[in-house]
Amino acid sequence: MSEYKFTKDWFSWAPPVWEHLIPMLPERKKFLEIGAYEGRATTWIVENMMEDGGEIVCIDTWEGGEEHVNGEMSGAEERFDYNVKVLETKYPNRVVHKWKELSITGLSALHHDTTTHYDFIYIDGSHIAKDVLTDACMAWPLLKKGGIMVFDDYLWGDMSRPNHVPKPAIDAFVNIFIEELKIVHVGYQYIVRKTV
Repeated sequence: MSEYKFTKDWFSWAPPVWEHLIPMLPERKKFLEIGAYEGRATTWIVENMMEDGGEIVCIDTWEGGEEHVNGEMSGAEERFDYNVKVLETKYPNRVVHKWKELSITGLSALHHDTTTHYDFIYIDGSHIAKDVLTDACMAWPLLKKGGIMVFDDYLWGDMSRPNHVPKPAIDAFVNIFIEELKIVHVGYQYIVRKTV
């Protein structure tokens, strides 16, 4: 991956888990990512999960959240754009769609297309609990039966501030939708499969 420009590695531990998800996917054509940062997960999805003819929609503001300090977002969007150009050169039959907007805006737009559903949805945008729950509830109807939804940062953050970490939102989502999903993995990421 040396041809890409990355300054942070918040992802390299995920591929050993994600490799086991590939055979579970209904297809390997439609991917949705909420929160893309520099595109490290994006590049891994395109290179390892996606088949030719596939596409991924990446929704991010590239403004960061309250957890981003010391200039962590500086240049992130430019590095994402660069990394996407590398992908386009390496995989011309696999498409990355960049949507620079709030996740609620992007997800609302996706609901207007009732014909498109996703094989894989990765939720790693805002870490504020109410935002995580909103992203999950809005994304769930867009996921195919048998599709996989991955929540990042399940164990991240200061649990004494429960409204500012993803875990309570993910727990609430799973409890609400428990009759429609199967839990696939629980660790730093929480992974579910849609059953209905």
